[in-house]
Amino acid sequence: MALSNEIVEAADQRAETRLRETPVAVAARYDRRIGRVVIDLSTGLEVAFRPHAAQGLENAKPDQLRTIEISPSGLGIHFPNLDADLYLPALLEGFRGSRNWMASAMGEVGDQAGSKASSEAKAAASRQKPRLGGRSKQLQNLETA
Repeated sequence: MALSNEIVEAADQRAETRLRETPVAVAARYDRRIGRVVIDLSTGLEVAFRPHAAQGLENAKPDQLRTIEISPSGLGIHFPNLDADLYLPALLEGFRGSRNWMASAMGEVGDQAGSKASSEAKAAASRQKPRLGGRSKQLQNLETA
């Protein structure tokens, strides 16, 4: 399907309008004092986040975060020392990485907080309290017989 000039021009116009209405990055820096990446937006607001909570920055050292580049559109943040890129609209919506990466990161946080779905300690506690969700003594005896 060939695109007419009118369709392309209309799409460009919509993109320009959307970009004018979308906050874009005008400056970015790593603030060592607070341990956060700080992004100044075109709206006058600042957004700050812990770099270790973003995909590609999770193992970054402060010196690697010193240089931050902003894409010409203002929608991308690039960390050349790490070859990592973040998309500003996704950051503003709370997405700090791909869906798989975020799910993995949430699982790691949950495991650290002791919320792992199953562990030896949980299984042992459950076996000791059958009426609170563990197997009954009768079932345990049948399983070992």
